[in-house]
Amino acid sequence: MRFADHKPVAVVVDGYSAGNFYPAAFAGLGAELVHVQSTPEFITTMSRPNLSAYAANVVGSDEAELVERLRAHSPTCVVAGQDGAVPMADRLGELLGVRSNGSALSPARRDKYEMIEALRSAGVRCAQQFKSTDPAAVVAWAQERGTYPVVVKPLSSAGSDGVRVCRTADEVRAAAENVLTVPNMFGTANAEVLVQSYLKGTEYIVDTVSADGHHYTCGVWQYEKTLLPSGRNIYNRDLLVDPESELVPALTSYLGEVLQALDVRWGPAHAEVIVTPDGPVLVEIGTRLNGNIHADFHDLCLGHNQAGLTAQAFVHPDRFIEQYGGRTYRKLRPAAVYNAPTTLDGVVASVDQSVVDEIAALDSVFTVSAKLRPGARISPTVDLLTSPLRAHLTADDDERLTADYERLTKLKDDVYHLA
Repeated sequence: MRFADHKPVAVVVDGYSAGNFYPAAFAGLGAELVHVQSTPEFITTMSRPNLSAYAANVVGSDEAELVERLRAHSPTCVVAGQDGAVPMADRLGELLGVRSNGSALSPARRDKYEMIEALRSAGVRCAQQFKSTDPAAVVAWAQERGTYPVVVKPLSSAGSDGVRVCRTADEVRAAAENVLTVPNMFGTANAEVLVQSYLKGTEYIVDTVSADGHHYTCGVWQYEKTLLPSGRNIYNRDLLVDPESELVPALTSYLGEVLQALDVRWGPAHAEVIVTPDGPVLVEIGTRLNGNIHADFHDLCLGHNQAGLTAQAFVHPDRFIEQYGGRTYRKLRPAAVYNAPTTLDGVVASVDQSVVDEIAALDSVFTVSAKLRPGARISPTVDLLTSPLRAHLTADDDERLTADYERLTKLKDDVYHLA
């Protein structure tokens, strides 16, 4: 298929979940879109790409073949639709000679161990860590440090998958064995397990978009998390932070160091940072969209959204740099994203639409999504994937936002009736 010569072409690799916001963003700037599906079958743990939004879908993982087929479309850029697609998107962009972060530091932008070591080499404040294929070695490292808790996690995953806060050697061993025996959320086996020092402090999301090394902080959100007795630290609310807060410049400055250390010069980044007594410290960063993105919601609260900004950074970089380079977002309205936890355990018999409608009717609720359908398994929440309901909330004032959130917490488990 040959596209119109005057139109830019954007390539999206594995446009799952949040990546589904790219087609409208690029099309809004007059771009054509090509999708690369890296696996013969769709990955089932994420919302599949809407291929009807693309002019073409290229299936395969052979690098040389993909480059040849994509070169025929003269693409402007290659972007990752989800975390696992970052290395392929970096490599394809590099081989095609388009605007790209390149592949030299791709491992450090995906592998959590390499990520932190890259920061350490660059002199950027970071956690202490160790990795191994042997749970006993992981336990020994934690014991030798003599300071608990520690955090055990996979090297490459997302959405708090497999992450546990451990307070004893037995908990470390169990968590490490779990990582090594359970595939990550992308269906890939974990060959190694990572253990890191526990970072005490408040955790924040810092979202950015970059064009030719000019970074724009497009949102800072404070995490509310709940630490379960099992050591799982589950998501609750993300609260939009006032950019006038003294924390935002400190987080922005620190993340600038992180982006430089990881050679992130183009496109989106979604970082999780804990503000410790010593200052901000990176938990992890992904060069992809925030998984909680909802374009219309973010447009209302911030005046833009990360997908649209990314499209502009690649298609009109000069315009992006002039308007956004080195700057920080404005907060137009109080906002929160709620990933509802549950203690329900069983099979969903039905979804009570009247309760969903009652939630949707709350003044602050912009959108609500009941993730499960009849016949699906519902189980106690241990990570983002096992949260059965998500709501985006915004209001004219914080009091209304809080009141509706509290009402929502009382309604959430009435959405599902179990068999």
